[in-house]
Amino acid sequence: MTSAPTTTLSQPNTHTKDIASDSSETAFSLRSRVNGYYELTKPRLSFMSVITAVIGYLAADPTRDFGVLASLLIGTSLAAGGAAVLNQWLEREADAQMVRTQDRPIPSGQIAPYNALMFGTGLSVFGTYLLYAGANPLAGLLTAATIASYVLLYTPLKKLTTWNTLVGAFPGALPPLIGWAAAENGISTLGWILFSILFLWQMPHFFAIAWTYRKDYEKGGFIMLSNSDENGTRVARQAFAFAIALVISTLLPTLLGYASWGYGAVALIAGCYILRPAWRFLKADVRDTAARRLFIASIFYLPALLIPLVLDLWLI
Repeated sequence: MTSAPTTTLSQPNTHTKDIASDSSETAFSLRSRVNGYYELTKPRLSFMSVITAVIGYLAADPTRDFGVLASLLIGTSLAAGGAAVLNQWLEREADAQMVRTQDRPIPSGQIAPYNALMFGTGLSVFGTYLLYAGANPLAGLLTAATIASYVLLYTPLKKLTTWNTLVGAFPGALPPLIGWAAAENGISTLGWILFSILFLWQMPHFFAIAWTYRKDYEKGGFIMLSNSDENGTRVARQAFAFAIALVISTLLPTLLGYASWGYGAVALIAGCYILRPAWRFLKADVRDTAARRLFIASIFYLPALLIPLVLDLWLI
């Protein structure tokens, strides 16, 4: 929840600006506001959380209870969307400073800040409840932990320390565990391996984003490693190091006997696919193009790895 910037909101005129924004929302049409609420949920990012949760559910070899699966799908969708809304509510002033985010629903005046806060809270609470009651308490508690760590820990840390990327990978890697817990009411070793794969995958993915949008992040007041890394050497080194760790983690299902060597071969091929742009990012003199290529490769890498893993687990 995961693959995402905050403000302390200490300015004395924040309340006045929020009231003005509340009034300005009426200037937008109903369709525009509905679209605004939809965009607040970051649908593509939320969809990824849902997919990885379902992969965790399927990998656990569940009894295929339709009610539990429906609760997982709907609950994860709502919870992921709610966390995204609350993140944007906290970051509304920083978003207004950045070219990449200034047209988001809150800074553009499309959605009033108070309305966004209520919307995000409602989605988060209802999504967590669905998983708690429709699946089991463990799935609900993991969902609550995902939202809390994303909104209350990762989001504020983006203004405080470059460690925010590492911390933010934690909530981003929890959806597979939510799915696994929904299926088994527990978490096995393979569930934690899925967590480690998602955790490590996020690092080169987000380092590529951070380098590409480094100037925007600096304008927004976010403390990213790329802000103080003039030529990108440290960013690229870390991206490559985590890419190596990622490839190693993807081999664990085979090495520990959970998956066949057929999947292991797929993991090695996919590993070469992600390591190549990570290496080029490290060796490039001008890193902007290499960073974008690493970002794109990371998007295709994940389904190319996880879908064969689930199929392999079902076949052996």
